[in-house]
Amino acid sequence: MHHDDRSQALPRRRALDLSIRLICSLAAGASMALAAVSPALAQETAIKFQLDWRFEGPAALFLVPATKGYYKAEKLTVTVDAGNGSGGTVTRVASGAYDMGFADLAALMEFHANNPTVPNKPVAVMMVYNNTPAAVLALKKSGISKPSDLSGKKLGAPVFDAGRKAWPIFAAENKITNVAWTAMDPPLRETMLVRGDIDAITGFSFTSLLNLEARGVKTEDIVVLPYPQHGVKLYGNAIIVGEDFLKKNPDAVKAFLRAFTKGLKDVIADPAAAVATVKERDGIVNAALETRRLQLALDATVLTPDARAEGFGEVKGPRLALMASQVSDAFATKERVNVAAIWNGSFLPSAAERDIFGAKKK
Repeated sequence: MHHDDRSQALPRRRALDLSIRLICSLAAGASMALAAVSPALAQETAIKFQLDWRFEGPAALFLVPATKGYYKAEKLTVTVDAGNGSGGTVTRVASGAYDMGFADLAALMEFHANNPTVPNKPVAVMMVYNNTPAAVLALKKSGISKPSDLSGKKLGAPVFDAGRKAWPIFAAENKITNVAWTAMDPPLRETMLVRGDIDAITGFSFTSLLNLEARGVKTEDIVVLPYPQHGVKLYGNAIIVGEDFLKKNPDAVKAFLRAFTKGLKDVIADPAAAVATVKERDGIVNAALETRRLQLALDATVLTPDARAEGFGEVKGPRLALMASQVSDAFATKERVNVAAIWNGSFLPSAAERDIFGAKKK
């Protein structure tokens, strides 16, 4: 090697040493940064959440907190999936396929009473639909205007419909007799009513009303008989949690309910903006229609006099006990519904945080 080769090699080696040191120090810094981040990542709790139904207006109640980062702020990673009925949601939470869900309280009661020995039975932790949205709907031209007019008539609904299952309670309360039932898939329910195959249907008021309008029936030609206005004070949909998840992650459940309640206030304040979050999840959603559906759902089930009197999110013991007794009879369950096993209100945010009635509409 020539002298000048050696003289050039020395600076090159020094430069290489410096590069290696720099890479090492960067790597060390990166690993320290990762070490600093990883505990924060470890604190994030993943929650798989299933809705009771498709991505329609009311799904905004759970999508808004996600879009606005309220779940994230509570160190939760929440995925929200569509459902196909409350019964399915209850079963999937019980199986552990989902950690939490949104389901009709009567469906939860039925599951408990028919599966007394099943582990991981879901528990309701927040009442969202203080009043059941179940209703009887008929066309004015049928001459039906009040519950007593339903005696001797032909009614139709899917077998798992909440109103259909609770029909014995509604019928007993309103002394309705001699009704003939037709079962069908959900998409055919309103079509069969419009065609005149049946005289009336049961369904969620905010779903069936809009479905009838979509089939060309004018609003003023539809009769809606909501269960709560005719002596049937059943609770509607609640947030449910699998028993195992509840025991292992009590703080995460509290955090979820806080984030949800914060989001609900935003939904009440601006339903149209809330529906935009649903449109993001399902592009074929008709925003104007779903905004109306969401508003109808809020008015019929969430922002009700009963919810105001009891406190949003809560249930009242005597009313819950009566419902448990009515469901046990109407659904002919294997065992009587055990009220203590289906409800736990100890994870709710404070009463002040749950005051949704002050949320201003834009």
